[in-house]
Amino acid sequence: MPDFSLEQGLPVGPQIYRSLRLQIIRAQLLPGSRLSEAECAQEFDVSRQPVREAFIKLSEEGLVEVRPQRGTLVRKISIAAVLEARFVREAIEADVVKRVAELGDPGIITELRNQLRHQRAAAAAAPDSFLALDELFHRTLAEAAGIAHAWKVVEGIKAQMDRVRYLSFGHTPVPKLVIQHNHIVDAIEQGDQSIAEQTMRVHLREILSDLPAISAARPELFDDQVQQGRESIYPTQLPLHHP
Repeated sequence: MPDFSLEQGLPVGPQIYRSLRLQIIRAQLLPGSRLSEAECAQEFDVSRQPVREAFIKLSEEGLVEVRPQRGTLVRKISIAAVLEARFVREAIEADVVKRVAELGDPGIITELRNQLRHQRAAAAAAPDSFLALDELFHRTLAEAAGIAHAWKVVEGIKAQMDRVRYLSFGHTPVPKLVIQHNHIVDAIEQGDQSIAEQTMRVHLREILSDLPAISAARPELFDDQVQQGRESIYPTQLPLHHP
């Protein structure tokens, strides 16, 4: 387990959950890995109760399978869950970005431009850190639209999608994703709701192009639906183009 220190004064369970979730998303804990309440409690130097709470939350996200009397195992990536999460996420965030473009808040534009600078720096020096910056970018849009709860909905369903997105960094260069973010901010700044929506849809459909190659390269990480699912991915790729 990578070095991790609990922050004093904050609830322990959520911190353990975030640490384990990140390790699963980054494929540091691979499918089939067995997680032990006792060992995790010893590693984090806590009682077993917060570890159990973290396991339950990971199970609800489909990241682990809790087997009574047999332990807790990291689950394989579900192709069906990835495609469903992408569909829901696109439906929500396409409307979010339209709303932000309609509002035309100069302060939000400034904040997003600042985030883009950090993203470009990460793309050049530390691509692994881009995932957190990407999360911040999309969460900022939801908050700017006045519907922060929408991002909470997205967060609750996209765990499997995040695992693929992390693996996709070897297929879709991070600078390309930053460019897509820049297109989105340009459309918002211009107040063009239609282009803002289109550019967001293009951005969120990037994973559909990557998924077949990723699942073929790392089949051991995916569930039994991969081979059937790969054939159904292509028809969902609608011909959208950057403005």
